[in-house]
Amino acid sequence: MDREHHLKRLGFRAWHRGTREADYMIGGFFDRYAAEWSDEEVAWFERLIEQEDVDIMAWAMGKEPVPAAFDGPLMRTMQKLDYISIH
Repeated sequence: MDREHHLKRLGFRAWHRGTREADYMIGGFFDRYAAEWSDEEVAWFERLIEQEDVDIMAWAMGKEPVPAAFDGPLMRTMQKLDYISIH
């Protein structure tokens, strides 16, 4: 599958999490940054979205410690929460 198609599928998964809050957080993060990601960063995100929404949100909001597998620059960017736009 080519990169564009792969990102499109990931974007769909990012925006269809099951709760509006998770959709905004995870989908918004994806929309803001995915176009800039390297293949390694795309793989990180793909592993991240296999996790439970409540865990991802707790890590992003600093409510729970981030597991080593997800700690790093992308998670720190996600924790800024500056990509969420609610109209």
